[in-house]
Formats: sequence, structure tokens, C-alpha cells
Amino acid sequence: MIGFIIAGLIIGALARLIKPGKQNLGLIATLLLGIVGSLIGGTIASFLGTGQIMELNVIGFIVSVIAAVLLIGVAESLSGRRRVTR
Repeated sequence: MIGFIIAGLIIGALARLIKPGKQNLGLIATLLLGIVGSLIGGTIASFLGTGQIMELNVIGFIVSVIAAVLLIGVAESLSGRRRVTR
């Protein structure tokens, strides 16, 4: 479980480095987006037959980072909409 949280934090941090521009996300949001991205990446890697969902592998890691980058984009767009409506 601790390894999963650390992997989520690393994936979230890498996604924030890859995503251009400034993100207004805190450490907890980065961690949560990284964990969700990790779950998505693990699921896709499992469907591709490269390993189990909780297993660390290259394909799962790459897909996890891509999923986290996309999730950061979604989180930014949702937070931008909230600021506009206020």
C-alpha cells in the first residue's frame, strides 16, 4: 500500500513536469491524480497482457503517466470553470 502511494506520487509529479504551463494543484491533488492514473495504467497494461494491475512494469508505468497527464488537464479545466462561475 505504501509503495502504491509512493508510485502515485511519482507518477503525479512526472505528469505535472510533462504537462506544460503552471498547474494550481497541491500535493494531495497530485497524489490522488497519480494514484488514479496508476490504476488506469495498470488496468490497461493488464488488458494488454503485460502483467497484473498492481504489478510494476514499463508499459503500465508509461500508460499511467499519460493517464495522469490527461487527468491533470481535466482537473485544470474543471477548476477553471469553477473560478469563472463565481
